[in-house]
Amino acid sequence: MALTAKKRAFADAVLAGKSNRDAAIAAGYSAATASAAGSRLVKDKDVVGYLAQRKKKGAGKGAPPAPPTDEENDAITKAAVSAGFDLDAILTFSDPKQFLLAAMNDQNTEPKLRVTAAQTLMPFFHQKLGEGGKKDAQAEAAKKAASKFGALTPPKLVVNNRK
Repeated sequence: MALTAKKRAFADAVLAGKSNRDAAIAAGYSAATASAAGSRLVKDKDVVGYLAQRKKKGAGKGAPPAPPTDEENDAITKAAVSAGFDLDAILTFSDPKQFLLAAMNDQNTEPKLRVTAAQTLMPFFHQKLGEGGKKDAQAEAAKKAASKFGALTPPKLVVNNRK
């Protein structure tokens, strides 16, 4: 099973120094079952692999940087972090198409998000059948009509030097 957003949020909370129970509550699990969920999640192979990878990179040394004070930016930042995006990588992209390509090809991103990025990119690479305007249809019809007939040979120019 893949590393879900909840599992990733749990792992990030554990890396930030929270107990298993508190990390489970922070990830969105019920407070009544948080202790059992935390114990179960610590043993989950995806979470263990994610924790090992993050500790190897040195990400477990402290809490993530504080999000912006604006409420909308704060919500977007929290959603991005819980989805597993690296904020430093996100901020390097100025073109949304390049960002979606990177998200789609990133092996560490949640598979569901990778599929969503691919679906979002589809119109940029593949035009729907029948999609296009009148000018596109006319241009296509003109190409088809032009290919039916061979090109006319230009007239031969003859220079007459009689005087």
